[in-house]
Amino acid sequence: MVAKGFTTCLWFDGQAEEAANHYVSIFEDSRIGDVMHAPDGNPHTTPDQVLTVEFEANGQKFVALNGGPLFKFNESVSFEIRCADQEEVDHYWNRLLEGGGEEGPCGWLKDRFGVSWQVVPEDLIRMFLDPDREKAARANRAMQTMRKLDVAELRRAFAGE
Repeated sequence: MVAKGFTTCLWFDGQAEEAANHYVSIFEDSRIGDVMHAPDGNPHTTPDQVLTVEFEANGQKFVALNGGPLFKFNESVSFEIRCADQEEVDHYWNRLLEGGGEEGPCGWLKDRFGVSWQVVPEDLIRMFLDPDREKAARANRAMQTMRKLDVAELRRAFAGE
């Protein structure tokens, strides 16, 4: 038997359908799949309430589960979005913060559902991989002062300007 990829399950407290629709609205190559309603007798849902929503966001498979209040998201798991340029950084940063998200340091944020995201320009990855460790260190020091990452400022720091 061969498993065919992975599906990430995200645990929500009554917001599964709202979250799935929000993520699908942000990312290209996204869609809502099957929506399962809770069977009678589930202690965390009312009869006929949405239990799970299958969706794809940016080609990645997810299941949003209305599991109740028992578990909460934390920063130990995050989703990294590699962005081609500042326009993409701005797009994902702003869309993921909509409706009550929270900015974090170094390109991290929590969306309104508590899910952690890293919005990272591909240039920063290339800077960190550069064999000139001083250039990489300058870019890292600049990144440490930022919330949303500023590609132009990172490039200036990397170049020693």
